[in-house]
Amino acid sequence: MTHYRGLTWDHPRGTDALRAAAAAFSADGPDTLTWEAQPLEGFESAPIERIAAEFDLVVLDHPHLGDARAHDALHPLDALFSTDELTAWSDAAVGPSFTSYVLEGRPWALPLDAATQVAAWRPDALDAAPATWDEAVALASRTARVAPSLAGPHAFLSWCSIAVGLGEEPARGDILLSRATGAEALRVLRALHGSAPAGTIGQNPISLLERLRAGDDLDYLPLVYGYVTYAQGEGGVRFGAPPTAGPRIGSTLGGTGIAISRRCSPSAALIDHLRALMSSDLQRGLIPAHAGQPSARAAWTDEAVDSASGGFYSSTLTTIDQAWVRPRFAGYIPFQSAASALLRAGVTDDIETGTVLHELEELFHTARAAAATPERMPA
Repeated sequence: MTHYRGLTWDHPRGTDALRAAAAAFSADGPDTLTWEAQPLEGFESAPIERIAAEFDLVVLDHPHLGDARAHDALHPLDALFSTDELTAWSDAAVGPSFTSYVLEGRPWALPLDAATQVAAWRPDALDAAPATWDEAVALASRTARVAPSLAGPHAFLSWCSIAVGLGEEPARGDILLSRATGAEALRVLRALHGSAPAGTIGQNPISLLERLRAGDDLDYLPLVYGYVTYAQGEGGVRFGAPPTAGPRIGSTLGGTGIAISRRCSPSAALIDHLRALMSSDLQRGLIPAHAGQPSARAAWTDEAVDSASGGFYSSTLTTIDQAWVRPRFAGYIPFQSAASALLRAGVTDDIETGTVLHELEELFHTARAAAATPERMPA
């Protein structure tokens, strides 16, 4: 008998379904599995190589893959699952949820959970969410009950999503973003933050959604990662597409994948357990029934699942289908953290726009150059 340890993130969406499935797996034998949890901030920024050295199964976000490869921290999944299985899961996934975990032509994690940035609002305060960024800025100036998501990595992610909605994907070539698009996205963030309720700049998406649902001083979040749990039940918030300025909805893919660390020697039973988590039955049944947010399109388009979610899935499906996938180069996570801190300073301090954009480009070029050096490249 082998006991396996997994690390996920500390929210019902990240824990409940995994622990329910692991309890059944352990009861059936021959192996056992337990899931531990880290705060959202650890999930977003903790070094993946350190986590993979301690745990057998790791719930991660796709931008961690560059560092995971640089440290040879994970098993490639095409060595453990058949090509037919992997192709079927890829075809079945919502948006780029599966392909975001493919790097160097190989899959490194299974997309258990799918998420992207969406808009969230209180239906008792707004009949409909703003459709454009100009409308969102105007609402913020009128009500002072609107806030952008800026804590942790989210200032950078929000800036990138606004840029995508303006018609430009970041990091598509040698530059991070054109000066004109970067300046406009920063203008929007500054305008949204200028009238935001006190303290929102330090709140992660979970805290913002809890504050929104309470309704004391917040009615609308134009860009925040969607959590189905806040749409459910009486008093649930509404979710839908964020504002845009063009034909494409601007949003940055999130969600989580389950990876198998190199320290793990997965048994046939453990592989079967992961296979079951990707099955249509569990994606449409156990996972949404235990606060999860499945990655299978069949779950997102299931009428019963959508009804139980307060319409969360049908209202955000188009957004996740168009979501932008972040870079996965080694060193991306520290770059993301540094870029977000710089943008927060650019939003809150009297820093000239050109200076902020120049320093963002310098951070990007430095990070990309470091990733290209021999000691940072994947083995």
